[in-house]
Amino acid sequence: MKHTVTIENTGETFRCDEDTNVLLGMEQLCRKGIPVGCRNGGCGVCKVQVNKGQYAKRKMSRGVVSAEEEASGCVLACKIFPQSDLEVEVVGKMVRAIVAQQSASSDSGFTTTMKTNKPVEEK
Repeated sequence: MKHTVTIENTGETFRCDEDTNVLLGMEQLCRKGIPVGCRNGGCGVCKVQVNKGQYAKRKMSRGVVSAEEEASGCVLACKIFPQSDLEVEVVGKMVRAIVAQQSASSDSGFTTTMKTNKPVEEK
């Protein structure tokens, strides 16, 4: 079964099977510059904060994700599998690449939608 995963940093969404890890789903967005590390839960490059939804998880290195982080939903995208729709925030080393891509696409004339917690002031 496929679920919708939303990357809160950018507002992008993608569909991901329950047997596909979230990192692979992110890679299938075909965005250049998404850094990927070991793909095996040991490097921490793909750390995300799951803010909404259910997921199955596999073992992650305690050197990069503490038990407290894992309990609060801060996990590695390469080691989680969606069991419902998910909302994730990129918090690992990928965050710089995602922000840089958003700036580059804004400079190139493409429209980018970003979610913020700040109200928009009208002039």
